[in-house]
Amino acid sequence: MNSKFDEENHILYLEIAEEIDHHTTEKIRRRMDYEITRFMPRKIVFDFSNVSFMDSAGIGLLIGRYKLVKLLGGTAELINANKSILKVLEMSGILKIIPIKQAV
Repeated sequence: MNSKFDEENHILYLEIAEEIDHHTTEKIRRRMDYEITRFMPRKIVFDFSNVSFMDSAGIGLLIGRYKLVKLLGGTAELINANKSILKVLEMSGILKIIPIKQAV
C-alpha cells in the first residue's frame, strides 16, 4: 500500500496495491491506522486503482477506517474502483456511507 498526504488540503490518499481478503486485511489495516493517526487528515481517499479482488473482509476494513477518521472529525471517499469491486461495494451498502468518485 502506498500513501500520500496533501498537507495543504489535509487529505490522505491510500492507494491499495493488492487483493483485499482475509489474508491481507490485517497488514493493510495496521498500515492504514498508522497513516491516519500519523497525519490526522480531514479526509481519507481510498484509491482502488490497483485492486483486482475484494471480499467481505475488505468491507470490514473500510468501515473500520471510516469510523476511525470520522471519530477524528474527518470524512472518507473511494475512487477508481473497477466493475467487480464496485459490485461488492454496492451489494454491501457501504456506498451509502462512503461516497465513490471516478468509478471505472
